[in-house]
Amino acid sequence: MKKLNLALLSTCLLCMLFAGCEKKGTVTDIDGNVYQTVVIGGQEWMAENLRTARYRDGIAIPNVQDNAEWENVTTGAWSNYNHDTVNDSMYGKLYNWYAVDDSLGICPEGWHVPSDDEWSELIDTVGGDKNAGCTMKETGTSHWESPNTCATNKSGFTGLPGGYRDPSGFVNLGRYGAWWSTAENNAERGWFRILNYNNSNVYRLFQSKTNGVSVRCVRD
Repeated sequence: MKKLNLALLSTCLLCMLFAGCEKKGTVTDIDGNVYQTVVIGGQEWMAENLRTARYRDGIAIPNVQDNAEWENVTTGAWSNYNHDTVNDSMYGKLYNWYAVDDSLGICPEGWHVPSDDEWSELIDTVGGDKNAGCTMKETGTSHWESPNTCATNKSGFTGLPGGYRDPSGFVNLGRYGAWWSTAENNAERGWFRILNYNNSNVYRLFQSKTNGVSVRCVRD
């Protein structure tokens, strides 16, 4: 008899306990963008990357295009990958950490950028650091580069490879999906989670707060 995969069994039981990983809803941001949501364990997450250009009170978040300005700004800012609005509709905007941290709130009312602990809860629910990438990545290679290892999207998170922006410019569209948490590593760096096209891991890493990274929101 084959041995049970205890990690997978635990994931399924947790999903069942909290009404499943497939309960869907929607939420609308200040700009009128409507997002699909999904219940995963005891949390409700956006199943799409954030696209708002304003904080929830209507104040604009600057769209910074110049690389030198982007690297030195210490207040909230966003950009599209390669400044291409086509990427906005699919992958959402890339935000620096200062936009995530602003008390004005970048997520819709009743939602917030996840803490480090909230990311850990999600990842533990759907397989743990070594396996959760399988259940969190969108399937196929329409957006992810081949081989998009083991992607099933069983969680409904629908992680996309939106790449990111660093001092060298825009990198890794199609290869990596990265999302901020609200946690700081130190005064210059914040923690984020990243999915890769060629393995099943979810990595917890830190990078400069000036880098542009995708954002997902979780319900309060």
